[in-house]
Amino acid sequence: MSDKLEYAGFWRRVGANLIDDLLITAITLPILTEYYGWSYSDSENLFPNGFLSFWLSLVFPLPAGSLDFWLSYFFPYIFVTSFWTWKQATPGKMAVSVKIIDAKTGKAPSSGQCIGRYFAYLLSFLPLGLGFLWIAFDDRKRGWHDMLCRTAVVRYQKKKYKPPVPPGDGDEQNQESRL
Repeated sequence: MSDKLEYAGFWRRVGANLIDDLLITAITLPILTEYYGWSYSDSENLFPNGFLSFWLSLVFPLPAGSLDFWLSYFFPYIFVTSFWTWKQATPGKMAVSVKIIDAKTGKAPSSGQCIGRYFAYLLSFLPLGLGFLWIAFDDRKRGWHDMLCRTAVVRYQKKKYKPPVPPGDGDEQNQESRL
């Protein structure tokens, strides 16, 4: 099976993730800013203790309130795992023509694999993102979250649309001979 697959590389997956992050931010930030006001994104409020607070907030950001919790944590979880289960890809992955598969069967991953993969992202991120960087060096381009959940990310060819040919358009010579 692995001979036929083209595994998605590190930069393709980074691009897909950036698209997803921008999409989720475009949905949640206006709502959070409307609810909490413009001070929601003020750096002094987000990082009151300076530089160390900034780096800790990348791993364990504290929500500003209950709406922030639901939109910053729960919504991305539902968004990502739903797309993985439904389409085998998030909108970002679809934009770069990749999808998630079960590494053993090559078929769609189970719901359990999708949920586990989402939470395994944290394990890939915690040690300075090494679990994600692993993708660049692994033969099958798998990160730690992929290995833990027995998944892989592969490229696929988009189906090209071929418009139907109206009857009679393919035989110009026969049409000329009839005249």
